[in-house]
Amino acid sequence: MDISIVGPKVYYEVPIDFPLLGRFQITETLVISWLVMLIITLLCIWLTHDLKVENITKRQAFAEMLVEMADKFVIGNMGDKFRYFVPFVAALFATSLVSNLISLLGFRSPTADLNTEAAWAIVVFVLITSQKIKVGGIGGYLKGFTQPIALLTPFNILSELATPISLACRHFGNILSGVVINGLLYAALALASSKLLGLIPGAVGQLLSHVPILSVGLPAVLSVYFDWFTGVMQAYIFCMLTTMYIANAAES
Repeated sequence: MDISIVGPKVYYEVPIDFPLLGRFQITETLVISWLVMLIITLLCIWLTHDLKVENITKRQAFAEMLVEMADKFVIGNMGDKFRYFVPFVAALFATSLVSNLISLLGFRSPTADLNTEAAWAIVVFVLITSQKIKVGGIGGYLKGFTQPIALLTPFNILSELATPISLACRHFGNILSGVVINGLLYAALALASSKLLGLIPGAVGQLLSHVPILSVGLPAVLSVYFDWFTGVMQAYIFCMLTTMYIANAAES
């Protein structure tokens, strides 16, 4: 479990200034995100190679089960006409899930960086907006901000902008809180181990005071919630809200 509670490290900074963006940085979040994409890509290749029509393997059966679950999730929340969103939603869920759970390998979760969720939320916001424009046209989309009365236009604009912000901050807050709590717990248990074992007189006490014995056990139990349960639930909730927002935008 990653115990860092500060921001992601900057590994390399490209000495070229980009307009409005500043210098491009190779950060810890970016590197781990590449690793997440690599893991998902290799997993997809492994699950889908050597497919058969008859006498399928357990690996193929598992892959088909995942596809069926993605189909049911999207169609159940959005309707059959939105079936083409299945690859997008499945990719979003897989990326979120692996990003959340990669902390179990000792890496800092990319989702503990708000930039990650902000990028996902912007993509979702663009899809929501495109659906609204597709239904009512640009004029209808802009007119919707004046409903039910023009006086509420500023509030309607704020409400529209609140959608991607809430999507990003909800996911980010839950993941980061787990990182922070576990980090503080590790630090507290290490300090408690040092103080408790330091009471042993002589060289033995000095030696054992550097061994964080109390850090074994309890953090692993809490990791079941903060890593496994929270990671899976936040990926599910993010995708659920995404499908609902897009489906509602198409009906507005």
